[in-house]
Amino acid sequence: MLFKFSTPRSGVLCQSIYLFLILSTSGFMARAQQSASVAPGKSGFSAKLMNIEAATNETFRYTTTLHNGSPSAHVYELKTDLPAGWMIAFKVDGSQLTSINMDAGKSQDIAVEINAAPNASPKKYMIPIKAASNADTLSLKLEAVVKGSYGITLSTPTGKLSDEVTSGSQKQFQLAVKNSGTLPLNDLQLSGQLPTGWEATYDPASVKQLAPGQTVNITATLKVPDKTLAGDYAATFTATSSSTNAQIAYRLTVKTSLLSGWIGILVIFLAIGIVYYLIRKYGRR
Repeated sequence: MLFKFSTPRSGVLCQSIYLFLILSTSGFMARAQQSASVAPGKSGFSAKLMNIEAATNETFRYTTTLHNGSPSAHVYELKTDLPAGWMIAFKVDGSQLTSINMDAGKSQDIAVEINAAPNASPKKYMIPIKAASNADTLSLKLEAVVKGSYGITLSTPTGKLSDEVTSGSQKQFQLAVKNSGTLPLNDLQLSGQLPTGWEATYDPASVKQLAPGQTVNITATLKVPDKTLAGDYAATFTATSSSTNAQIAYRLTVKTSLLSGWIGILVIFLAIGIVYYLIRKYGRR
């Protein structure tokens, strides 16, 4: 019995040609995409994060990349235009610089650290950065979003942090509380760590709200116990709000009262008189 086989050579040939065309087209498109992503001869200045949010007492840190796409080396001077009171630092590998020498076709990461002014208002600030060389000037715009910050300062109106008190008496002095932040302080109260047996009251006892930049004077009345020994004593006063606090150390020098001094002198003279009387009466026997 004879069998007859037929081989579809034309079909196999067509499939081979089709597969070759697909692979060739894919390779061509990949090379085209790679060529499009790389722009030889073009310099650039970019940042990984353009927008950073932080408080006024924090540092805005950006990571930027400077690329020299020209066929020759250039020295780029780093410049900026900051709001009043702001500060900036350009760093490479931890070292601060103001200019950088870039070889042809090379890229360099540059850390940019910006500190806002303490009184900067909470809002968005545009920070223009420039890398200028003799050939061209590369520009980059960074955004610094300043958040509100809480701050409090505790002192006295005169700055003096010491006073004299008398044993068994009361003493009044002023404490000054200032809102040094950019956000209001709420529910402000004063407290103190005093020597054993001492007491303190405050007027006003609390402040509902203190606006940024404002100062309030609080009268502290200190009660010193009777028979407190003369000498120096330490007290710590703390101003506390719902969001932050501050404290100061206060030195208090205790002196004995004038009446106590006179009583002591009278006791001494009385003792001397008694001794003298006894000597006169019984000394000759």
